[in-house]
Amino acid sequence: MNESRTGQISAVAAISDPQRRALFEFVSRSENAVSREDAARALGVPRSTAAFHLDRLVDEGVLEADFRRLSGKTGPGSGRPSKLYRRTGGEISVSIPARRYELAGELLAAAVEEADRTGEAVREVLATIAEKTGRELGASAGTLDAALESCGYEPQDDGEGGLVLTNCPFHKLATNHTDVICHANVSLLSGVADGASEDARTVEFVPPTGEHCCVRVVARAD
Repeated sequence: MNESRTGQISAVAAISDPQRRALFEFVSRSENAVSREDAARALGVPRSTAAFHLDRLVDEGVLEADFRRLSGKTGPGSGRPSKLYRRTGGEISVSIPARRYELAGELLAAAVEEADRTGEAVREVLATIAEKTGRELGASAGTLDAALESCGYEPQDDGEGGLVLTNCPFHKLATNHTDVICHANVSLLSGVADGASEDARTVEFVPPTGEHCCVRVVARAD
């Protein structure tokens, strides 16, 4: 499991605690950043308890904190600054098995914009953009296997020098729009293999089933 996904699961687990969830919701609803004293008073818990849970949420990346003097005064005698908490601007989304609908959305939106600008067919533009994105993912991951793992394809050795992709990160879209999504997926993973400088194996389309992705990685028949 990649580090990003592990961190997302850990963050969701942190919020599952009833007191931390209540604190998170209180901070989220607050117009201004919240102090430990504010949180403790709102939930009717000791300040030390509120501080412990708030800091745990910061550690998990759910909240962020900074220090500020609430009196607005500076210099000697102005008192110690308070630690204030607010919700982070990021998103946390976890699905089991892994899904990458945001990636599909980015590819589709970019393809529509480019097709509107150039007059090219959307399907052709989508294939080009998907392959380019795949090359970037492959180059970043370093190897085809690492890229497939990080994108949620759950690759398994097929015993013949290739890989079976046991999970489709675009499952619902591929179910409802099979032709469009599956062919974009082939372009994406062809780009991944190219970007990762994979020369021993190649990417092929296979009819999708309820169990496996529509792409299979096979050994080159040299």
